[in-house]
Amino acid sequence: MTRKRKIFTALCIIIFLSAALYVILVNFLVSAALVPSFMRKLKSFQRITDESYAAQVQTSDIQVNRQLALNETEEWLAAAESRTLRAVTADGYTLVATEFDPPVTENGVYTNSADNTAASSDTHKWALVLHGYTGWKEEMYPFARWYHSMGYHVIVPDLRCQGESEGDFIGMGLTDHYDCNLWIDYILRQDADARIVIHGQSMGAATALMMTGEEDVSEHIAAVISDSAYTDAYSMFGDKIKDWFYLPAFPLVDSARLALLMRGGYDLSDASAIDAVARSHTPTLFIHGSADAMIAVQMSKDLYAAASCPKELLIIDGAGHGQPQDKDPEAYYGTIQAFLAKYVHPYFPDEESQEK
Repeated sequence: MTRKRKIFTALCIIIFLSAALYVILVNFLVSAALVPSFMRKLKSFQRITDESYAAQVQTSDIQVNRQLALNETEEWLAAAESRTLRAVTADGYTLVATEFDPPVTENGVYTNSADNTAASSDTHKWALVLHGYTGWKEEMYPFARWYHSMGYHVIVPDLRCQGESEGDFIGMGLTDHYDCNLWIDYILRQDADARIVIHGQSMGAATALMMTGEEDVSEHIAAVISDSAYTDAYSMFGDKIKDWFYLPAFPLVDSARLALLMRGGYDLSDASAIDAVARSHTPTLFIHGSADAMIAVQMSKDLYAAASCPKELLIIDGAGHGQPQDKDPEAYYGTIQAFLAKYVHPYFPDEESQEK
């Protein structure tokens, strides 16, 4: 074998091995970021959770309000009527959710538990409450408690392959927004006149926005509360791959997108909330914390600017990721209540007139 042939053969082997190692690296990153079972073995699930928590704002007012909300939620859970729901996705995975019925009086009339006033007309109010990336339904129970106190039926699901729900890859809102239509279908089987609010946080917010961007979105979805949403999963992972794995976004994100398409059957670039809101006609309240180190507040500002639907924007000063409700609960829930009064409650008779 000539010297040139030996060099050529050695270069081919090096290129082949480098390509193989790169493919292994890309698939490793996909699994480390989107496959919870692998993430737990690698301990990346806990690491990402810990790093996200460390990046939050740790002021005393947030901690006090958070603990108060947890205490109130624990007390509420002890008395609330709930049941477990299951639904099967088109690709055969079982999803799990908890349903909470609004409180009722002895004669079967639904009430607003916050002040125990009769609100029988509000039986048509439903809230679908969605958690974020690497989350689970129980962490959204404080939001469920608030909607319950306002006389809503509440459904809080585990998104696919998180919590008790089955699945292969975390959907980043794309597969999830198809899955969540199963809960919309369930609601409409129970109540053909339902008016539905979708309240999502982080990835759950992106999921809600993608739902309203569909051409065949249900007319029963009356409003969306988008808390700490990202514009699109592709951009978010471009940022996070540097933060979580200390690797360059280019060309790894594009390679991971291709690997995910081959393995998981979906394109990361299709998980775009900003494209969805440009098509949406569903009234949407965008909320974000000014000190969010996980998803930049600019993303909600961009979503708000792009949205073609009736819209409002609330920036909570000093709140980190997923903390607006703890930083300023009065502004957070007060703004939501006023927003829903415009787009959901007007469809129901006035409660005071009912009491008369």
